Amino acid sequence: MSAHNYMFPTSVKEVEKLGWDSIDIIFITGDAFVDHPSFGTACIARYLQKYGYRIAIVPQPGWKDDLRDFRKLGRPRLYFAVNAGAMDSMVNHYTAAKRMRHDDAYTPEGRFGARPDRAVSVYTQALKKLWPDVPVVIGGVEASLRRLTHYDYWDDKLHPSILCESGADWLCYGMGERTMLSLTRAIEKSWSHRQMESLPQIAFYREGNIPQSLQDKARILHSFERCQDDKRAFAENFHHIELNANSAQSDILIEAVGNGYVRINPPLPPASTEEMDSFWDLPFTRQPHPRYKDKRIPAFDMIKDSIITHRGCFGGCNFCTIAAHQGKSIRSRSEESILKEVKILASQPSFHGNISDLGAPTANMYGMKGRDEERCQKCRRKSCLFPSRCNNLEVSHERLLELYRKVCSTKGIRHAYIGSGVRYDLFLDKDGFLDNSGKKYLKALMLEHCSGRLKVAPEHTEDKVLKAMAKPSFQLFERLRKEFDSINQSQGTHVGLVPYFISSHPGCRMNDMKALASHPALKGIWMDQVQDFMPTPMTASSVMYYSGLTPDARLEEIFTERNPDKKKAQKEFFFKRK
Repeated sequence: MSAHNYMFPTSVKEVEKLGWDSIDIIFITGDAFVDHPSFGTACIARYLQKYGYRIAIVPQPGWKDDLRDFRKLGRPRLYFAVNAGAMDSMVNHYTAAKRMRHDDAYTPEGRFGARPDRAVSVYTQALKKLWPDVPVVIGGVEASLRRLTHYDYWDDKLHPSILCESGADWLCYGMGERTMLSLTRAIEKSWSHRQMESLPQIAFYREGNIPQSLQDKARILHSFERCQDDKRAFAENFHHIELNANSAQSDILIEAVGNGYVRINPPLPPASTEEMDSFWDLPFTRQPHPRYKDKRIPAFDMIKDSIITHRGCFGGCNFCTIAAHQGKSIRSRSEESILKEVKILASQPSFHGNISDLGAPTANMYGMKGRDEERCQKCRRKSCLFPSRCNNLEVSHERLLELYRKVCSTKGIRHAYIGSGVRYDLFLDKDGFLDNSGKKYLKALMLEHCSGRLKVAPEHTEDKVLKAMAKPSFQLFERLRKEFDSINQSQGTHVGLVPYFISSHPGCRMNDMKALASHPALKGIWMDQVQDFMPTPMTASSVMYYSGLTPDARLEEIFTERNPDKKKAQKEFFFKRK
């Protein structure tokens, strides 16, 4: 049977049906398995399959029994690959008020309780108990964003690297196709630990003192224990971590912990367009695994008719993890690759002509980059847009508009909606549109690519809070509303504008929420999109929340609302006011 026409096995019977006598890699994941490019497990599994590896998946294994799910497929030839799923398991389980959620969108029928808290550590510990000599490689959002000392909101304390808590052998951070392939080949060739330690975009823990040769060439961070004793040291660490994560010239990072140290190797260069296309040019079925039969998986319902155009985000919002995981630079697919996927989607029997989301975390960053890429290589800014837009940034929307036109001209496509967020500071400033393509883009977005309500994220109205968020002045939203209303009036349309806001972010007091709720520029707008700030690992905002300091070169003190009742009051005031 060809390596390109089977669904990955999840049981012994399915393995036997394929006639396999061994499995190269067994994936353990906290999500139900959906063979779609929006799900990381499918992306990595299909990519490794392309190079001839036999992959099996164990989705949502039981962890409270005799660990039979971890044992059922036996020992893989190469290694176990572990992730918590598309979300951090703690974010998946708890609200910002630390209340347990009642459903799980990544589980059949939305059933809650199919994965443990801190799933990566629980799964890895189970595997190490059963198969202590088999390598375990961890990855995905939960592992990636917990690769160094991090603040855990749910325990309200610092945790060491997840490598220490889980006992995993290797950690692949960021978007993992290329890294996982090189790591797999190294394990297959029986490379020594010393040989493997040079691979880019991996992390690992080693016992003993930091070698002098490493001290001479690496960035040595404050130890985990020092960070526990000194919040300033933790904030300083994050400053250096963030600089390296957003720089094309990154250092090896070393952080001592316990009787050893964690080492983070620099990331790979951004993927080329050809490499990006290769990640999508794989035989995804775009369906949940047949094991689920007719059971509904809510997350799949949300993304089944969507198309991803690019990865990364150069916005640099302090509360966001996208750049920390996907990278700062935009890596775009070619128009040909996207249109090929559009045609595949249009041929699906369940597709009814409407693409639910054509985009990425920030939809209108597609194809954008610096005019002089040599300047970008030397740049150490975390954001191309804050505190001001970089003058080297190309902001034309012409290529994106042409892509939309081609997609909508494809047979079988009625509408292509933009369900993901857009940055309006990429086509507007306080004086108006940056160029004619920006004006055309907003008009097309309103009239052709939204289903009656356009969602945007100013996040707050008050300058000091916006500064703490690394978001632009609210004056830009006011300008957006002016242009938005003008287009509605001239076209005789009634498209709604829906702004998103965050309460209790570091720097935000009750008076700031009162000012937000009564801001005159919001009069007449339907507003019900306010979320209480939740500190998540590896964001500048979570560092501020824990330390009370801005994690930059200045390390200035900043107010943080840590009282749960007062956090709740900030959010509730908004709704009472409305």
